[in-house]
Amino acid sequence: MTAALLFDLDGTLVDSDAQHLAAFRRVFAPHGIVLDQATYNKSIHGASNELIGKIFLSHLSRDQQDAMLDAKEAVYRAGLDAIEPIPGAVALLDFADRQSLKRAVVTNAPRANAEAVLAALGLDDRLPIVVIGAELPRAKPDPLPYLAALELTGALASHSVAFEDSSPGVRAAAAAGLAVVGMMSSLDERSLLEAGALLAARDFTDPRIYDLIEARMGTHADREVRG
Repeated sequence: MTAALLFDLDGTLVDSDAQHLAAFRRVFAPHGIVLDQATYNKSIHGASNELIGKIFLSHLSRDQQDAMLDAKEAVYRAGLDAIEPIPGAVALLDFADRQSLKRAVVTNAPRANAEAVLAALGLDDRLPIVVIGAELPRAKPDPLPYLAALELTGALASHSVAFEDSSPGVRAAAAAGLAVVGMMSSLDERSLLEAGALLAARDFTDPRIYDLIEARMGTHADREVRG
Protein backbone atom coordinates (compact mmCIF):
# COMPACT_ATOMS: atom_id res chain seq x y z
CA MET A 1 0.00 0.00 0.00
CA THR A 2 1.36 3.40 -1.01
CA ALA A 3 -0.28 6.51 0.40
CA ALA A 4 0.36 10.17 -0.33
CA LEU A 5 -0.50 13.61 0.97
CA LEU A 6 -1.17 16.01 -1.89
CA PHE A 7 -1.19 19.72 -1.16
CA ASP A 8 -2.52 22.69 -3.02
CA LEU A 9 -0.24 25.68 -2.45
CA ASP A 10 -1.85 29.12 -2.18
CA GLY A 11 -4.42 29.27 0.60
CA THR A 12 -3.50 25.76 1.70
CA LEU A 13 0.19 25.60 2.64
CA VAL A 14 0.38 29.39 2.86
CA ASP A 15 -2.34 31.99 3.45
CA SER A 16 -1.60 34.13 0.41
CA ASP A 17 -4.97 35.24 -0.94
CA ALA A 18 -4.59 38.81 0.34
CA GLN A 19 -1.25 39.17 -1.44
CA HIS A 20 -2.69 37.75 -4.67
CA LEU A 21 -5.68 40.09 -4.56
CA ALA A 22 -3.41 43.09 -3.96
CA ALA A 23 -1.21 42.08 -6.92
CA PHE A 24 -4.20 41.65 -9.23
CA ARG A 25 -5.59 45.03 -8.18
CA ARG A 26 -2.26 46.75 -8.82
CA VAL A 27 -1.86 45.31 -12.31
CA PHE A 28 -5.52 45.46 -13.37
CA ALA A 29 -6.35 48.95 -12.08
CA PRO A 30 -4.58 50.89 -14.90
CA HIS A 31 -6.82 49.01 -17.34
CA GLY A 32 -10.03 49.98 -15.54
CA ILE A 33 -10.59 46.54 -14.01
CA VAL A 34 -11.79 46.80 -10.42
CA LEU A 35 -11.65 43.74 -8.18
CA ASP A 36 -13.38 43.35 -4.85
CA GLN A 37 -13.09 40.40 -2.48
CA ALA A 38 -16.34 38.81 -3.67
CA THR A 39 -15.25 38.91 -7.32
CA TYR A 40 -11.86 37.49 -6.42
CA ASN A 41 -13.46 34.62 -4.48
CA LYS A 42 -15.93 33.86 -7.28
CA SER A 43 -13.80 34.17 -10.41
CA ILE A 44 -10.10 34.05 -9.47
CA HIS A 45 -9.75 31.92 -6.34
CA GLY A 46 -8.34 28.56 -7.44
CA ALA A 47 -8.56 29.36 -11.18
CA SER A 48 -5.74 28.98 -13.69
CA ASN A 49 -4.25 32.10 -15.26
CA GLU A 50 -5.57 30.95 -18.61
CA LEU A 51 -9.12 31.01 -17.27
CA ILE A 52 -8.55 34.32 -15.46
CA GLY A 53 -7.38 35.84 -18.74
CA LYS A 54 -10.51 34.64 -20.51
CA ILE A 55 -12.78 36.07 -17.82
CA PHE A 56 -11.20 39.49 -17.29
CA LEU A 57 -8.95 40.18 -20.29
CA SER A 58 -10.92 38.89 -23.28
CA HIS A 59 -10.54 42.30 -24.95
CA LEU A 60 -6.78 41.72 -25.18
CA SER A 61 -4.79 39.39 -27.40
CA ARG A 62 -3.46 36.19 -25.84
CA ASP A 63 0.07 37.64 -25.80
CA GLN A 64 -1.19 40.75 -24.03
CA GLN A 65 -3.11 38.64 -21.52
CA ASP A 66 -0.01 36.58 -20.81
CA ALA A 67 2.11 39.70 -20.35
CA MET A 68 -0.35 41.24 -17.88
CA LEU A 69 -0.68 38.05 -15.88
CA ASP A 70 3.10 37.59 -15.87
CA ALA A 71 3.37 41.12 -14.47
CA LYS A 72 0.88 40.24 -11.74
CA GLU A 73 2.89 37.17 -10.78
CA ALA A 74 6.09 39.24 -10.62
CA VAL A 75 4.37 41.69 -8.25
CA TYR A 76 3.21 38.77 -6.10
CA ARG A 77 6.65 37.14 -5.95
CA ALA A 78 8.23 40.44 -4.93
CA GLY A 79 6.21 40.35 -1.69
CA LEU A 80 7.21 36.91 -0.41
CA ASP A 81 9.71 38.06 2.19
CA ALA A 82 7.58 37.45 5.28
CA ILE A 83 5.37 34.43 4.58
CA GLU A 84 5.00 31.43 6.89
CA PRO A 85 3.40 28.00 6.50
CA ILE A 86 -0.16 27.48 7.71
CA PRO A 87 0.01 26.34 11.37
CA GLY A 88 0.61 22.63 11.70
CA ALA A 89 1.99 22.14 8.19
CA VAL A 90 5.54 21.35 9.30
CA ALA A 91 4.31 18.93 11.96
CA LEU A 92 2.18 17.18 9.36
CA LEU A 93 5.21 16.79 7.09
CA ASP A 94 7.15 15.36 10.06
CA PHE A 95 4.30 12.88 10.55
CA ALA A 96 4.47 12.01 6.85
CA ASP A 97 8.20 11.34 7.22
CA ARG A 98 7.62 8.94 10.11
CA GLN A 99 4.91 7.10 8.17
CA SER A 100 6.83 7.06 4.87
CA LEU A 101 4.00 8.89 3.14
CA LYS A 102 4.68 10.29 -0.31
CA ARG A 103 4.05 14.03 -0.81
CA ALA A 104 3.46 16.40 -3.68
CA VAL A 105 2.25 19.93 -4.36
CA VAL A 106 -0.53 20.24 -6.94
CA THR A 107 -1.21 23.81 -7.97
CA ASN A 108 -2.60 26.04 -10.71
CA ALA A 109 0.09 28.60 -9.87
CA PRO A 110 2.94 29.16 -12.35
CA ARG A 111 6.05 27.11 -11.60
CA ALA A 112 8.08 30.24 -10.82
CA ASN A 113 5.55 31.13 -8.12
CA ALA A 114 5.45 27.63 -6.68
CA GLU A 115 9.22 27.38 -6.47
CA ALA A 116 9.55 30.86 -4.95
CA VAL A 117 6.84 30.21 -2.35
CA LEU A 118 8.18 26.81 -1.31
CA ALA A 119 11.69 28.27 -0.99
CA ALA A 120 10.40 31.20 1.08
CA LEU A 121 8.56 28.76 3.35
CA GLY A 122 11.64 26.55 3.67
CA LEU A 123 9.70 23.58 2.33
CA ASP A 124 11.25 23.15 -1.12
CA ASP A 125 13.43 20.20 -0.03
CA ARG A 126 10.49 18.53 1.73
CA LEU A 127 8.10 18.88 -1.19
CA PRO A 128 10.24 18.21 -4.26
CA ILE A 129 7.37 16.94 -6.46
CA VAL A 130 5.42 19.91 -7.83
CA VAL A 131 2.64 19.42 -10.40
CA ILE A 132 1.69 22.58 -12.30
CA GLY A 133 -1.76 22.67 -13.88
CA ALA A 134 -0.71 24.92 -16.76
CA GLU A 135 1.96 22.42 -17.79
CA LEU A 136 -0.69 19.75 -18.40
CA PRO A 137 -3.41 19.58 -21.06
CA ARG A 138 -5.99 20.49 -18.39
CA ALA A 139 -5.66 22.33 -15.07
CA LYS A 140 -7.96 22.24 -12.04
CA PRO A 141 -10.95 21.84 -11.75
CA ASP A 142 -10.12 18.92 -14.02
CA PRO A 143 -8.75 15.98 -11.97
CA LEU A 144 -5.75 15.55 -14.30
CA PRO A 145 -3.23 17.41 -12.08
CA TYR A 146 -4.09 15.15 -9.15
CA LEU A 147 -3.98 12.05 -11.31
CA ALA A 148 -0.54 13.16 -12.50
CA ALA A 149 0.59 13.61 -8.88
CA LEU A 150 -0.63 10.12 -7.98
CA GLU A 151 1.34 8.70 -10.89
CA LEU A 152 4.50 10.59 -9.90
CA THR A 153 4.27 9.49 -6.27
CA GLY A 154 3.20 5.96 -7.09
CA ALA A 155 0.36 6.31 -4.59
CA LEU A 156 -3.19 5.02 -4.72
CA ALA A 157 -6.02 7.53 -4.58
CA SER A 158 -7.95 5.23 -2.24
CA HIS A 159 -5.20 5.53 0.39
CA SER A 160 -4.34 9.20 -0.09
CA VAL A 161 -5.53 12.61 1.10
CA ALA A 162 -5.57 15.98 -0.65
CA PHE A 163 -5.66 19.43 0.94
CA GLU A 164 -7.43 22.24 -0.90
CA ASP A 165 -8.87 25.69 -0.14
CA SER A 166 -10.89 26.45 -3.29
CA SER A 167 -14.01 24.95 -4.84
CA PRO A 168 -12.26 24.12 -8.15
CA GLY A 169 -9.42 22.46 -6.28
CA VAL A 170 -11.71 20.42 -4.04
CA ARG A 171 -13.70 19.27 -7.06
CA ALA A 172 -10.52 18.27 -8.90
CA ALA A 173 -9.14 16.24 -6.00
CA ALA A 174 -12.46 14.54 -5.25
CA ALA A 175 -12.90 13.63 -8.93
CA ALA A 176 -9.48 11.97 -8.81
CA GLY A 177 -10.78 9.69 -6.05
CA LEU A 178 -8.98 11.39 -3.18
CA ALA A 179 -10.30 12.14 0.28
CA VAL A 180 -10.21 15.94 0.52
CA VAL A 181 -9.63 18.21 3.49
CA GLY A 182 -10.94 21.70 2.78
CA MET A 183 -8.81 24.45 4.31
CA MET A 184 -10.87 27.41 5.50
CA SER A 185 -8.50 30.21 4.50
CA SER A 186 -11.09 31.92 2.29
CA LEU A 187 -14.19 29.72 2.05
CA ASP A 188 -16.44 28.60 4.87
CA GLU A 189 -17.10 25.02 5.92
CA ARG A 190 -20.37 24.73 4.02
CA SER A 191 -18.84 25.85 0.71
CA LEU A 192 -15.97 23.38 1.01
CA LEU A 193 -18.20 20.47 1.97
CA GLU A 194 -20.61 21.24 -0.87
CA ALA A 195 -17.67 21.17 -3.29
CA GLY A 196 -16.79 17.65 -2.13
CA ALA A 197 -14.50 17.94 0.91
CA LEU A 198 -14.94 15.29 3.60
CA LEU A 199 -14.10 17.78 6.32
CA ALA A 200 -13.10 21.43 6.65
CA ALA A 201 -10.27 22.62 8.90
CA ARG A 202 -8.86 26.01 9.81
CA ASP A 203 -5.29 24.70 9.84
CA PHE A 204 -3.26 21.50 9.97
CA THR A 205 -3.43 21.18 13.77
CA ASP A 206 -6.99 19.82 13.51
CA PRO A 207 -6.78 16.25 14.90
CA ARG A 208 -9.45 15.06 12.45
CA ILE A 209 -6.83 15.39 9.70
CA TYR A 210 -4.69 12.70 11.29
CA ASP A 211 -7.73 10.53 11.89
CA LEU A 212 -8.63 10.77 8.20
CA ILE A 213 -5.09 9.94 7.09
CA GLU A 214 -5.03 6.91 9.36
CA ALA A 215 -8.39 5.77 8.04
CA ARG A 216 -7.13 6.01 4.48
CA MET A 217 -3.93 4.17 5.40
CA GLY A 218 -5.93 1.51 7.23
CA THR A 219 -3.69 1.70 10.27
CA HIS A 220 -3.21 3.53 13.54
CA ALA A 221 -0.08 5.56 12.93
CA ASP A 222 2.36 7.16 15.35
CA ARG A 223 1.04 10.60 16.17
CA GLU A 224 3.30 11.53 19.07
CA VAL A 225 4.04 15.06 17.88
CA ARG A 226 1.66 17.60 16.37
CA GLY A 227 1.39 21.36 16.48
